[in-house]
Amino acid sequence: MPSVCFYFQVHQPTRLRHYTVFDNDERYFDEGKNAAICKKVANKCYLPANRMLLKLIQQHQGRFRIAYSLTGVLLEQLERHSPEVLSTFHALAETGCVEFLGETYYHTLSFLYSRQEFVEQVKKHTELIQDLFGQTPKVFRNTELIYNNDLGLLIEAMGCFDAVVTEGADHILGYRSPNFVYQPKGCRRIKMLLKNYSLSDDIAFRFSNRQWAQWPLTAEKFSQWVNAVNGCGQTVNLFMDYETLGEHQWEDTGIFDFMRHLPGEILKHPDNNFKTPSEVVASYEPLGTVDVPHVISWADTERDLSAWLGNPMQSNALHELYRLEKKIKRANDPRILDDWRRLQTSDHFYYMCTKYFADGDVHKYFNPYDSPYDSYINFMNVLDHLQRRCASHQTPIVAHSPAQAGAAARVAVPV
Repeated sequence: MPSVCFYFQVHQPTRLRHYTVFDNDERYFDEGKNAAICKKVANKCYLPANRMLLKLIQQHQGRFRIAYSLTGVLLEQLERHSPEVLSTFHALAETGCVEFLGETYYHTLSFLYSRQEFVEQVKKHTELIQDLFGQTPKVFRNTELIYNNDLGLLIEAMGCFDAVVTEGADHILGYRSPNFVYQPKGCRRIKMLLKNYSLSDDIAFRFSNRQWAQWPLTAEKFSQWVNAVNGCGQTVNLFMDYETLGEHQWEDTGIFDFMRHLPGEILKHPDNNFKTPSEVVASYEPLGTVDVPHVISWADTERDLSAWLGNPMQSNALHELYRLEKKIKRANDPRILDDWRRLQTSDHFYYMCTKYFADGDVHKYFNPYDSPYDSYINFMNVLDHLQRRCASHQTPIVAHSPAQAGAAARVAVPV
């Protein structure tokens, strides 16, 4: 009996405005562009998809169940620019058939650079989901499904999650299937759900590709692939960006019609069902342990970090950003802290990616820059101004002894 587990990632960054070395404005983000993109995606994806999935839950009397991971920066933008989308997410939450996952509030790479900052962002995100939807997230997904053994151990140590989700990469599974529940290496309590990237990508990336041997993909055909898991799997984890519905795959490709028919086709088989991630975790015991010594992600063909750390520009920008953490927090200014955290959003470094080969089109999606180099220069101009703002908030120490004088000198070193 395979349980189909749908999880949708829903995120939009707060994009930077054009910022030169001569700028001295504390408004770093392009509110006009962010509002326009938010409304565009809301009309093409969020609103029609939410309404469709709500209708499917009602039509199948709760047998169709799904999960979302909504970033804090997206939810803030929906409140400002598309409140009607937020109301449809509330309606979905009220069905009892929708689960909201935990993640970093700002959709960041903080786990790789600052465990303290990572934990603070996860807690901030949990509080937001509790306030908006009355749910406490019990399953965690890291930004871009970035994961290794250390993340599993940290999530278990936090004590508030029952499971973590990540990519079912071939090189970590070997001969094993992603269609089972596993346990992270070194963990005793939490479980692990792995994305079935082949079936997920059939919908997310190959659906409209007329050169694909399986085109056109119908709900009946896809349900047959799910049925084939019977007897050799517990769960089919279909993890994808929500923008798959209507934005990456436009309405005229038939993606909405496909989704409207898919639950009914899958439920025709008496052994099939739909479960949220928490329900999958509660229903099945781990088949074994998964060892992920090196960091993986769900991005691109490599399933690694090269989309954000593949060149010196990205590495330098990230290093300089997180090098500021202590000074930022010592400044004790909520606006500076919020700006610094928005600069952590992974998209800023994705725009600096120079991989324009097989994955080039993906990296250009909603990219506000003409080149990765423009992105890097713009980001560093903003970061330089933020450093100067931060420095102006540092409180000098009045020295009364040689030891105190030495400490004051260290504090007074320019940022």
